[in-house]
Amino acid sequence: MKLSDLNELAWQNLREAFLRNSLTTMGIAVGVASLVAMLSLGIGLQDMINRRLERGGLFDSVIVRPRVDMVRPGEQARNRVLGQPPPAPEVPAARLDGDARRELAQLPNVVEVYPEFRFAGDMRLVDEGRLTDVTSLPVSASTNDAFEGMLGHFFSSPNAHEIILQTDTAESLAQIENKHAADLIGRNIVLRYPGREKLPAESGNAAPGRRNAASTSTADEIMGFSVISSEIPLQVVGIVSADVVFSGGGAFARAGAFLPLAVAEDLRVVQGNDTREVIGNSLANAGEQYATLTVRVDRASAVPAVQDAVRNLGFATFSLLDLTRSLRRVFAILDLLLGIFGSLALAVASLGIVNTLVMAILERRREIGVLKALGASDRDVRQLFFAEASVMGLAGGAFGVLLGWGIGRTIQFVTAAYLRQQGIPAENIWLVPWWLVLGAMAFSLVVSLAAGMYPAARAARLDPVEALRYQ
Repeated sequence: MKLSDLNELAWQNLREAFLRNSLTTMGIAVGVASLVAMLSLGIGLQDMINRRLERGGLFDSVIVRPRVDMVRPGEQARNRVLGQPPPAPEVPAARLDGDARRELAQLPNVVEVYPEFRFAGDMRLVDEGRLTDVTSLPVSASTNDAFEGMLGHFFSSPNAHEIILQTDTAESLAQIENKHAADLIGRNIVLRYPGREKLPAESGNAAPGRRNAASTSTADEIMGFSVISSEIPLQVVGIVSADVVFSGGGAFARAGAFLPLAVAEDLRVVQGNDTREVIGNSLANAGEQYATLTVRVDRASAVPAVQDAVRNLGFATFSLLDLTRSLRRVFAILDLLLGIFGSLALAVASLGIVNTLVMAILERRREIGVLKALGASDRDVRQLFFAEASVMGLAGGAFGVLLGWGIGRTIQFVTAAYLRQQGIPAENIWLVPWWLVLGAMAFSLVVSLAAGMYPAARAARLDPVEALRYQ
């Protein structure tokens, strides 16, 4: 039987039982719609999270820390008992200083390298102040989602003596004058902070009677510093309501105020890692060093290669991609579960195909007998029923994709309206990629053909003589 004759006969049979075949097709469409709607929500949520993290500079960043090779108690004795050599790092630990910062900036695919300065500061308005955590931000932080709806604007220049306040901090300061937080925009405040001043060699840096006899050289003395109360005038240019999530040593810590990186770098503020300089450094290692450096790369796919290059330089690294492997696994399992639940409706619809085609066999036994009497083979009969099943599968898949798209759009519209009503910016939680459309239609076709296997085989086994005798 020719392919054109087969298609014409299949369409004719479908038109004769139009209502029943349409209902079966609609059953397939509903199954495909549930599959598309569920998966589109899972894909949309994953895309929303990835998009926000990428815009926050977290996926394309590598946190670099000094590697500390510590001797653990009992480790050497345990290795001797077990006959194992002491563990030795392949690459010696390096010092994270200005030279290292410049060396990291020369690595392939690296866009920028910057430190983070985080300290406690007292913001003075008139004669009263509020204590809060202050952190530095590079210019690239202006693209962070947290600054989109901020009151005011981002720093006017990298070296501007300006400050951005978090809402809670701004409200606390405004209460000093019984004003609103928005009234602080454009006001000048004074930031007091713990500054560091290096001690001269002759002054010594150890209390009398506490000095180590072995540490009397100039190399040890020159590493001391004193903590002095310092201050700087700043202008409030913005108030941000959301917690800023940006890559850095304290990327997930909350800060009450933000300074331009260049300004914070010039303050010579005392940080937590400064005690390590006094304890472990010598004159040969004197100079500026960092607790952490953030290395931003041009694309997330280059992060693993940059991490390997940084480790080869003798530093420890951390990337959010290390944590998102578990997150991706969770989303993969979620998508699988959503796909399974969505496929249940399609499995139920496949029973409708079986029922429709089996009924067609009973109603068309005489027709099948005539076809076989005219020379149609068992294969031709099977192909005829497969063609009818595939038509219902493809039509149901197409209608199902449209219906699932409509369901997703409705959920997106209702969710956005609810978020706006609650004063929360609307988010796109729904996404239908092209591969989901093609996959849903292909899955619908496969299910339909699988459902048509039994009716097609049953029709092919009919005896033409018995079929012609059927009334």
